[in-house]
Amino acid sequence: MMSRKNKITLTILIIGALFLSLVIWYKYEYSMYKVEAYEVNTPNLNKKLIIATQGSEFKDAITKRIIDHYKQDSIFIKVIDVSSLQKIEPKNYNAIVVMHTWENWKPPVDVQTFIDSTKDFQDRIIVLTTSGKGTFKMENVDTITCESKLENSESYSSKIIKKLTPLLKQ
Repeated sequence: MMSRKNKITLTILIIGALFLSLVIWYKYEYSMYKVEAYEVNTPNLNKKLIIATQGSEFKDAITKRIIDHYKQDSIFIKVIDVSSLQKIEPKNYNAIVVMHTWENWKPPVDVQTFIDSTKDFQDRIIVLTTSGKGTFKMENVDTITCESKLENSESYSSKIIKKLTPLLKQ
């Protein structure tokens, strides 16, 4: 027969193992993968768009729709992972799209740092933030918020394109 102390220890270990399993499952189920950078059209074009994103089926669908919409225009499009935001110079782009997931009750550090350091260029930055409820966003940043539901990617792509169009017509 187990002693009271052993029962408590076993219970704590079981709860700990369940919690660890839940954390691993959540990380596997909802983690973003790193996006490989690529370009569409030639960099010597006058109009330039950069899309910084995290890898997910939802964000990939939005990125594809944006590219499909503008690829026939004379616009250079560069797609990068949000972890590379610190490498870009905002003044070199007519428009910047930043798509990220709200992680641990805040935006990714790279996104927050970029937004904080580019206050003078906020008028050309479009942010899409995804979260479980689709309501979380950075303070004082004009943001489109949503849940990552693939069936809604067309509607959110259209919202981004609507905001991009005047920036890319200048």
